[in-house]
Amino acid sequence: MSEKVKHQGYQINENAIRRDMWIRQAGKIGLAINPIFSYFFLWAPILVLVIFSFNSSRSVSFFSGFTFKWYNNIFNGIVGTEVGFNTEQLIDAFWNSMFVSSIATVLSTIFGTMVALGLARTNFPGKRFLDGILFLPVVIPEITQGVSLAIFFNVLFSWWTDMSGVRFTSGFGTIIIAHVAFNISYVAIVVRARLSDMNPRMEEAARDLGANNWQTFWRVTFPLILPGVVAGGLLAFTLSLDDYVITFFTAGVGTDTLPLFVYGLLKLSVTPEINAISTIMLVVSTILIGISMALQGRNAIRA
Repeated sequence: MSEKVKHQGYQINENAIRRDMWIRQAGKIGLAINPIFSYFFLWAPILVLVIFSFNSSRSVSFFSGFTFKWYNNIFNGIVGTEVGFNTEQLIDAFWNSMFVSSIATVLSTIFGTMVALGLARTNFPGKRFLDGILFLPVVIPEITQGVSLAIFFNVLFSWWTDMSGVRFTSGFGTIIIAHVAFNISYVAIVVRARLSDMNPRMEEAARDLGANNWQTFWRVTFPLILPGVVAGGLLAFTLSLDDYVITFFTAGVGTDTLPLFVYGLLKLSVTPEINAISTIMLVVSTILIGISMALQGRNAIRA
């Protein structure tokens, strides 16, 4: 009787083990499939956009053939008003984006590097508070940043008008300030990751050999963190070039950037030229992000 009970108990335990193993295998399969579906839903619409930018027909419902006609129209300035815009307007919006992104990148790279150095190399009151604030632009929604910046500029301009009688309006200046405000965090995070991988004894050795703080920075620290600074700058440039939400809330009359221009066209209709413009922006952004990740090297995942 006791052997039968023991045998039944063994069978019960064996079945439980098999069930647990099956559940684990199913879980592993689910974890393997989940990223595939996630990336599919993320990239499938972008892939469709790229494919239809080479569609020989103006239809956005079916693919009728392969052509470079729409890219040729854009680059040769023969896009007409029948599609809602002309090449001159497109070029103006492009140069507006380049102007804003270039200045915002330079300023955010300088300030972001300074913030990263301050947080990584010094101790001061409020360091933890500043460290926490640094991640806010990264985690809070863009719509929240855009609305808050729009309110800030409105209050600031109203106060200045009451004080001086001079009226200010939103324009390139407000867009650049807004872009710098959220890009500083990205640059600081990337540069700080580079600093954390750097041996501080090299700076100490430079000081022991007679170098002052300024000489130590330019001859030792800066060359070592330069890949991180460049990577942070490229990331900032990409984010600024592609930004729509924050730019929309801080732009003024006649300051349409390329994302604002493209979105304005989408209100009219989706044409192959718009798909071609979006594909070009996608390729440029991907290249810049790729260069940034390559410069960061093993710090890319951490950053």
